[in-house]
Amino acid sequence: MKSTLPLFLLAGLLASPASLSADHPNVVFILADDLGFSDLGCYGGEIATPHLDALAAGGLRFTQFYNTARCWPSRAVVQTGYYAQQVRRDVSYGSQRRGGQGVRPAWAPLAPALLRPLGYRSYHSGKWHIDGKPLENGFDRAYTLDDHDRFFYPRRHTQDDQPLPPVEPGTDHYVTTFIADHAIECLREHAREHAGKPFFQYLAFTSPHFPLHALQADIDRYRQRYLAGWNVLQAERGKRLRELGIVKHAPPVMERELGPPYHFPKDLDKLGDGEVFRPLPWDELTSTQREFQATKMAIHAAMVDRMDREIGRVLDQLKAMNVFDDTLVFFASDNGASAEIMVRGDGHDPQAATGSGTTFLCLGPGFSSAANTPFRRHKTWVHEGGMSTPLIAHWPRGIAGRGELRHTPGHFIDITPTLVELAGGRMPDTWNGQPVPPVPGRSLVPVFAADGPPLHDELWWYHDGHRAIRVGDWKLVAAQGEPWELYDLSRDRGESNDLAAQHPAKVQELETRWTRRADEFRQLAEQDAPEPAPKKAAKQKPAPSTPPAGNRTEGSTES
Repeated sequence: MKSTLPLFLLAGLLASPASLSADHPNVVFILADDLGFSDLGCYGGEIATPHLDALAAGGLRFTQFYNTARCWPSRAVVQTGYYAQQVRRDVSYGSQRRGGQGVRPAWAPLAPALLRPLGYRSYHSGKWHIDGKPLENGFDRAYTLDDHDRFFYPRRHTQDDQPLPPVEPGTDHYVTTFIADHAIECLREHAREHAGKPFFQYLAFTSPHFPLHALQADIDRYRQRYLAGWNVLQAERGKRLRELGIVKHAPPVMERELGPPYHFPKDLDKLGDGEVFRPLPWDELTSTQREFQATKMAIHAAMVDRMDREIGRVLDQLKAMNVFDDTLVFFASDNGASAEIMVRGDGHDPQAATGSGTTFLCLGPGFSSAANTPFRRHKTWVHEGGMSTPLIAHWPRGIAGRGELRHTPGHFIDITPTLVELAGGRMPDTWNGQPVPPVPGRSLVPVFAADGPPLHDELWWYHDGHRAIRVGDWKLVAAQGEPWELYDLSRDRGESNDLAAQHPAKVQELETRWTRRADEFRQLAEQDAPEPAPKKAAKQKPAPSTPPAGNRTEGSTES
């Protein structure tokens, strides 16, 4: 993926650094991991997120923005402007290739490679989950966390693409804080050595992804908060979301027979009698289950709270550098909250303090449903709960709106085209000597000023066999192995009233469009594709459409 300056110039891609002006902002793109749509205070949540709330009050909140419903495809999309299937970073419809191990085509650079010839320096801090390494893909500095199972003593992480030693148990280390520390270090170095250049900081937290690990003092702030249960929490958040004008509909009824997306039955006994793998009505749970589930949500909230605190430190660094007003700050999540339940990493010690490094807990479908209020379903599904993200955009010198909402639908494919336009360039026609397909992403710059005409004729999804397409306010969606459902999102973003039987012609029209895009993306991905590596033995099993009755279950192997 590494490209040289002559190739950049031959691409006719971008304006020269000499053309840079004060109009080209610094950019900080902050990405959370498995955050629910309504977890932030500014999106109707009860978790303390004052720094993100302040960004929203001084900027914009998007109400209809989308990711890909899963970690690694979302990260590829954010960084390229293409759907993950186009750049071989998720399985294409009808293909047997493994999505998380795909290698991008030579014509698909990441955002920092596009920004470098415009004079930008780029820094990465946190989760990577893209093929290749950060420095060979255009970043100038990088701390990369490749261990997604440990918040207190990670084993697999790198500094500037070189391995770091594992963090030993007992060390005063918490990943969320360390990721922010690295970002601040990069910004300080930039101020000392590159103050005349703009920068792109990609700040990719792993919070609040499982395992639910948090500092005990943070957990204590929420320990009693969720004992009223997920049904009450969903109703409270739904009411606030409507009052904020973010949505118009009431939350859908929780699907009590829909559990985690993957099954790991051998792990169930490790988690004890408090685990529940269905979002049953709260009053049907035992007292042990209620306490256990409320504690898990308290840890989830503590992780979000801590992430906001660390974001606050990064924002303080921008202010100390006197660049806060000239910096565009984005905040989003890679997918919705997760219904997964599993045990991996160092296992689960039921005698240890919940949330400590020797425990391994996951949020599960009950509080995941509440975290994804006011939408339906979870991470991996392409119903609204799986792939709707909050998106905050804050740029005092470039965005006039203060505390305004933007209802124009957008998608992670729009991020890189936005960055390139703001940097004074354009998306390339050629790269590495190869023609570049038209990018599906569109710049968000016009939407910064006001809602306007739709950016896209259609938006498209495919993950784990789940399919969806949105055209205008019509959305066609089907879970793996299930028939198409049709919704009018202008009235029903909760996806409660399936209109497929009433509008068969619309179903056929949208299915034809979905299939046409799927075929195009598969053909593009298979052009000059390397032979896939031998497939490892499967470790995860997709859940059936209607899981068997029972009272416990578990989650996914690749985060």
